[in-house]
Amino acid sequence: MAENGAESAPPKVYGFPGALCISVDDEAIHGIPVDRVIQSGNLVKLDLVAEKDGFYADAAVTIRVGEVSPTADALARCAERAFYQATRTARAGNRVHEIGRAVERETRRCGFQVMRDLCGHGVGRTIHEPPSIPNYYDPRFRSRLTEGLVITIEPIISAGIGHGVLQRDHWTICTADGSFSAHFEHTIVITRSEPILLTAA
Repeated sequence: MAENGAESAPPKVYGFPGALCISVDDEAIHGIPVDRVIQSGNLVKLDLVAEKDGFYADAAVTIRVGEVSPTADALARCAERAFYQATRTARAGNRVHEIGRAVERETRRCGFQVMRDLCGHGVGRTIHEPPSIPNYYDPRFRSRLTEGLVITIEPIISAGIGHGVLQRDHWTICTADGSFSAHFEHTIVITRSEPILLTAA
């Protein structure tokens, strides 16, 4: 980021104690970088928000470290597939709840649960902007996607129940039952055809 004139946004905007959110196994999001050793079998979520010239972009991936369990492998793959399924509905004129419907459908098809208290969001001039983008179908989210809108789609899913618990560090959210979680996210621009992925590698 420094080489390209950008910087990590969470410390700047929210005072987050790290340049990168690193969440391991049952830690779903906002894990604080600490002095620990990553082990074979871990699922490691890397979540980065970069800011450059007053604009923000947000992305996350789940890394399967070494030999992981079949469940962990399937979970990570499912989060990524759910993202791409959701992008098919992310067109100008469609309603926000269609994104959540697509994420939830793929997640359930794989035998997993979305973490319903965590969602995607608008992004651009700061990290979190309207609209909220739930990862499940909620008919109340009826607003229509508009051309040029910049949002994140970010399936955050669990191998167990779909609820999270905030930890004592006041940042990290873990699955309530200690099950593995996975997270996959990119920033996209809504168009009338396929969305433009801003953060895809």
